[in-house]
Amino acid sequence: MSAQRIGRLMPLKDLLARVAALAQPVAPVDVRLDKALYRVAAEDVVARQRPTTTVASRDGYAVSSDATADASSYAPVPLAGARVIETGEPLPAGTDAVLPDDAVDTAGAGVQALAMAARGDGTLPAGIDAGPDQPIRIAGTLLRQFNIAALAATGVAVVKVRTPRVRIVAARKDPVLREVVSLLAGLVVSAGGEVTNIGDAPLDAVLRERGARLIIIVGGSGSGARDRSVSALAEAGRVEAHGIGLIPGETAALGAVEDRPVLIVPGRLDAALAVWVTVGEAMLRALTGQAPAAPAVPATLARKITSTIGMVEVVPVRLQQSQATPLASGYWPLQAQAIADGYVVVPAESEGFAEGAAVAVRMVV
Repeated sequence: MSAQRIGRLMPLKDLLARVAALAQPVAPVDVRLDKALYRVAAEDVVARQRPTTTVASRDGYAVSSDATADASSYAPVPLAGARVIETGEPLPAGTDAVLPDDAVDTAGAGVQALAMAARGDGTLPAGIDAGPDQPIRIAGTLLRQFNIAALAATGVAVVKVRTPRVRIVAARKDPVLREVVSLLAGLVVSAGGEVTNIGDAPLDAVLRERGARLIIIVGGSGSGARDRSVSALAEAGRVEAHGIGLIPGETAALGAVEDRPVLIVPGRLDAALAVWVTVGEAMLRALTGQAPAAPAVPATLARKITSTIGMVEVVPVRLQQSQATPLASGYWPLQAQAIADGYVVVPAESEGFAEGAAVAVRMVV
């Protein structure tokens, strides 16, 4: 079998256009809320009105604000209708505020206000937590742990989500490839996918599997004697691109078997991560119907970045007090990967960024 050859590098923007054409949103399904962590909402999540009436936001005494007019520690005002109330309890009829314990004197025969209360003080209005006219989670957003907790508190039990099943396999048995597979598996799950299998299997068999909506092959994308991932894809389906204008990650490939997109990432850890954050994430967002990536963190460069025109470059950085320090260029040493907080993307039309330039740092999950 002849070696795989890269004829030309496809510009990243052209490759992403192919991704958009290949990866269509998967069908939505209903899941229990306790199974929805790191799933992408397929529709707006709406809850019943919470609370259903005005409630106390603190412990104290429910009062009529009008009855506390001019009250002070020097001129206490008797409160005939004041009632002890706890946080979360509905306000009794005829009351519209809650005075804290230290604003009330109960030492005498009756309750006296030692401070004035404005209407609504110490209360939460009806519908402040949730209501049918205001979604509490928007379609296309990832459900994280604190989102799940908030949804549960409003009484939501089931949500509709899109969760593409992803098969990840190493091109051959190799300890580095296994580490890349594990890395990608974690990134897929945290971005809304479900990893069906990361076990070893012949590439031909993996490409024929029907259970996954997306197949990721790690390694075998170069022109070496043992590299045949792209050839296997060509035999089982079609190759849309082999070689992209990305540093690191030039040998990555994209294709499909019937309606299943296939992404082939280089076996080098840094190159695989660069391909994932530029191509893989975009593919998973398309499959989940997820909204565009969250805004990056603004920072200034501690030193300049030099890049090659015509190639998009992903540069790992360390972020400290809004200052980004570039850690590598081209090849990312393992020590650079270990301390990186995120990365900066240099566009293909740029020669890089000067020291002190404002940049957008995308964080690695």
